[in-house]
Amino acid sequence: MPEQREGNAVEQFVAKHADHVIGTLSGFDRLVFRGTLRMLVHRGSLPSYLFHVGVLLKNFGEHAQSLTAQLKDASTALAKRMARPVLYLNSPGSSKEDIARAIAEADGIQRGLICILTAVEPCLSDELVRDRANRRLELEPRHRKCLFLYHYQIHPRFGFMHARIQTWFPFAVQVCINGRTWLARSMDAAGLHYEQRDNCFTWLQQPDRAQRMRLIRKVPNTHRYQVTEAGRMILTALMAASNANTQQLAKIPA
Repeated sequence: MPEQREGNAVEQFVAKHADHVIGTLSGFDRLVFRGTLRMLVHRGSLPSYLFHVGVLLKNFGEHAQSLTAQLKDASTALAKRMARPVLYLNSPGSSKEDIARAIAEADGIQRGLICILTAVEPCLSDELVRDRANRRLELEPRHRKCLFLYHYQIHPRFGFMHARIQTWFPFAVQVCINGRTWLARSMDAAGLHYEQRDNCFTWLQQPDRAQRMRLIRKVPNTHRYQVTEAGRMILTALMAASNANTQQLAKIPA
């Protein structure tokens, strides 16, 4: 039996139902951007950071707790000003998206912050350990648990989205965007009509034009992707925001 080419099943389906297919649309369902502070994330970089801010290894725990408290206060300040809920979830298995959507519907949120959900989840961080053989303290990467903050909002361009913030070193940030919602908002701005059920498009007024709105496209015959000009503008803004946050963390007093 001849080996099937990638995408052959889709091509066969389109050919079989050609009379009922108005076009095809390829793109991403979910987009996840992960940001880390390079000065903290590489092995051996944390001691250099502590030396830079004048903190002894034995005081790492106290220093880390201080930064965690500052991060949580700063992160939840907007929710407090806007009177939006900050909810702790006892079970990390709870559907955070369902909870956030229910809150948005109940409170009639059309734009801006919906809520902040917090949960204790596994993470990779550094832990202070004692090297008894050499009689010294060391920082070693360990799997542990810490509090994560989930900021859910309805963005004017991206729609429903969230950011996941780790509140312990190295303070990793993860931003999740729904690619279909992003495309729907782009079509709204361009005046293109469409029908959508859940996270699928069942009808598009101009499929070819919608396809050209992709922000990331696959390079033919490879497993690599290229960022389009529209996507590059968005990523530039995200990197600028990440750099600003890095500078703010660097300015936190020891």
